[in-house]
Amino acid sequence: MPILAILLLFVSASLHSIWNFLLKQSEEKYIAMGWQVILSGAVSIVLLFFTGLPPRSMWLFALVSGTLEAIYFLLLSYAYSDHDFSLVYPVARGSAPALLVLWSALFLRERLTTGGYFGLAMITGGMVIIGGTSLLQNHENKPHLKGIAIALTVAFVISIYTLVDGTAVKGGPPLPYALFMFTLVPLLTTPFLVRRYGWDRFAHAWSEQRVSLIMAGALGVVAYLLALFAYSFAPLSYSGAIREVSVVIGAFLGWRFLGEKMGGIRVVGAVVIFAGVMVIAFFG
Repeated sequence: MPILAILLLFVSASLHSIWNFLLKQSEEKYIAMGWQVILSGAVSIVLLFFTGLPPRSMWLFALVSGTLEAIYFLLLSYAYSDHDFSLVYPVARGSAPALLVLWSALFLRERLTTGGYFGLAMITGGMVIIGGTSLLQNHENKPHLKGIAIALTVAFVISIYTLVDGTAVKGGPPLPYALFMFTLVPLLTTPFLVRRYGWDRFAHAWSEQRVSLIMAGALGVVAYLLALFAYSFAPLSYSGAIREVSVVIGAFLGWRFLGEKMGGIRVVGAVVIFAGVMVIAFFG
């Protein structure tokens, strides 16, 4: 696994967890997500004037990925409306790598080393440990089955759009592809959200949370651009898993700033994830 790819994925993971944290802090999750998508799309349109459109061979990939990203954004904002950030984020991001390994083997013919499989298992296991503590700490003895089901659905969508994007950027330039895809997402999400919530609520959210919305939009674009550059020259199975180290940061942010519980078990999960990344770096 190239060291440059690992560094890009670590930075991408950090930025990704921060924009998810900003979303969770918003009072209106759907509307905040809607603004994040609109802003990232607006920035992407401007940048496309400088980069140009991607090759036509990448357009279908971008359309499919943009549709899946729109579904992902809507599901994620719904999940954050009713469930712990430190449950949904680790389970959603943690389950995706296991699915991505399967898709990569079936469709990209990627063959991993024994050390690579071991590292992937450690990363996935660590994420499950972090997410699972929310179940253990539920004093009402009512499992968060709905939250887990939504998180697993998000994981499935993540694994599919990562496969689509990884396939696309291995055959073409990552930057114009990503910008083109980001311009498509708000075309799908904005009409649905404005019709459901009304433009007045969008305007109110902008006046109240302008800075955090702009930050979230910028972080989302940069985070995924870095990941796509890594996908273009590194194995997708490893890359998708390493990027999900963001769950450690996400769990910490939920504990430190949102009052969500994070005990010794989650620390163990974080150590297991970090160890898994190191195994991939040296033996993958």
